Amino acid sequence: MSKDVDRFVRQSKRWQKEIAKLRAVIRNTKLEESLKWNQPCYSYQGSNVAIIQPFKSYLGMMFFKGTLLRDAKGVLVNNGPNSQAGRRFEFRSMQEIVRLAPTIKAYLQEAIAIEKSGQKVKFKKTPQAVPTELKKMFSAKPNLNKAFRSLTPGRQRAYVLHFSSAKQSTTRQARIKKCIPRIMKGKGLSDP
Repeated sequence: MSKDVDRFVRQSKRWQKEIAKLRAVIRNTKLEESLKWNQPCYSYQGSNVAIIQPFKSYLGMMFFKGTLLRDAKGVLVNNGPNSQAGRRFEFRSMQEIVRLAPTIKAYLQEAIAIEKSGQKVKFKKTPQAVPTELKKMFSAKPNLNKAFRSLTPGRQRAYVLHFSSAKQSTTRQARIKKCIPRIMKGKGLSDP
C-alpha cells in the first residue's frame, strides 16, 4: 500500500468510495502501487500496467497496453481517436465495480502475463503533417526546430496534434507561441 495513494483517496472529492473499492480489487494482484501523474498507478516490475482515472462522469481504470488484452467480455473502451495502446474500464457506480470485480481481476492477470512475456504494442507510424505555421516558426527560430526534433516522437506528435486541431491559422500561431517555452525546456504538452 502506498501512503501517497492513501492520501489521494482521502482527498478525492469525487468517486472516493468507488476508488477505494477498485483499489481493493487491484491490490489482490502482484501489482505495485504508487502515485504517478497524481493518480493511483499500478506496475509490474517497473512497467506501468494500469492507472485509476477519476473523471467527472465516470471512474476509469486504464490499461497501458489495453490493445493487447483480448477483451472477451467487450467491456473496454478506446481512449480516443489518437490513442493506439490504452483501453479502459468506465465505472459509473459502486455496483458496477462489485459486479465486474471478477472480470477486473481476470483482465489484470492477463495484463500481468503480457508484461511477463515482454509483449510490446506495435504502434502505427502515422506521421502527422507539421502545420505550415510551425514550419515558418522553425525557419525563423532554428533553435526551436532543434529543440522540437530532440523531443520524443510521442511528444512531437502530441504538439502537432494540438497545433493542427485548431481551425484558424491565427489560433495555430497562438498555440505554437504559447508552447515555445515548454518545447525549449524539452517538455511535452502535458508534462508538469
